[in-house]
Amino acid sequence: MSISSNRETCLEVQNLKKYFELKAGLFKKPNILKAVDDVSFSIAKGETMGLVGESGCGKTTIGRTVLKLYDPTAGKILYDGEDITGLDDGQMLPYRKKIQMIFQDPYTSLDPRMDVAHIIAEPIRFMNLMQGKDVMDRVRQLVELVGLKPDHLNRYPHEFSGGQRQRIGIARALAVRPQLIIADEPVSALDVSIQSQVLNLMSKLKKEYHLTYIFIAHDLSVVEHISDRIGVMYLGNFVEEANKENLYKNPMHPYTQALLSAVPIPDPTVKKERIILEGSIPSAINPPSGCKFHTRCPKCMEICKKEAPKKYQVGEDHFVYCHLYDKENPNVK
Repeated sequence: MSISSNRETCLEVQNLKKYFELKAGLFKKPNILKAVDDVSFSIAKGETMGLVGESGCGKTTIGRTVLKLYDPTAGKILYDGEDITGLDDGQMLPYRKKIQMIFQDPYTSLDPRMDVAHIIAEPIRFMNLMQGKDVMDRVRQLVELVGLKPDHLNRYPHEFSGGQRQRIGIARALAVRPQLIIADEPVSALDVSIQSQVLNLMSKLKKEYHLTYIFIAHDLSVVEHISDRIGVMYLGNFVEEANKENLYKNPMHPYTQALLSAVPIPDPTVKKERIILEGSIPSAINPPSGCKFHTRCPKCMEICKKEAPKKYQVGEDHFVYCHLYDKENPNVK
């Protein structure tokens, strides 16, 4: 049974769209970039939902829109049953205590003019959660929690390694005691050996503090390590959504199959057939009609060029957006 089917819902996203208007030049109509184009999903409390796909597929935009760093173009965002879609910055303040973000680049996301103590203390003071000595007691607790030392408090971001800087970012995110953390490519800028340390830390913190994660990444092996459920994205849409076990054992969408075929296997005696996708990702300004993947899909049918696929259930907690699984289509055997 899936985690999401037997627990309370933390976050629900309904038909979310986020379009960006791009200037095309003098006297020309602006171009519309469809970064996220009608995406729906839900996350149970205590669950880690992985969002994976190639660069530019819209996964980071979803994270930033959920946090209301971007205003959605259409759709609804419900946090703990409350509709936060139309809230302004002032109305969002109570929810910013509950939803925090860990950014991709741990160096550029930390103020170089602040020492570690002030970086971690800043959100606590801004939210008026504590005063005076209590703030620094909380900061010291957080530094220890993420595996740093007390003497690190007086140092500045440039004095730390990438892995240490990401630990500081995690401590800052935890400072206001959030319930949902959006981790945007939190280990992509780190060495492989350091990646595992940060992932293990995040898994440990999730268990200890009953956290819920949206974990955004382009590396399927990283997503597998930490996620309970995974949404695979392509050009602003979900193409497949399933629990981790189903997705990795039995990928159903041709795009997911191609992505997984590129993941290396540790055993050199096992041969794996690589699925090579032809062409490049189309522009989100002028996406293909029908299924957006049809221009690169090795199993493309005529209907794929004309109609966007619906969401089809292909197993327990396993959904795919592909005409191949439309049982009413006479061309599908």
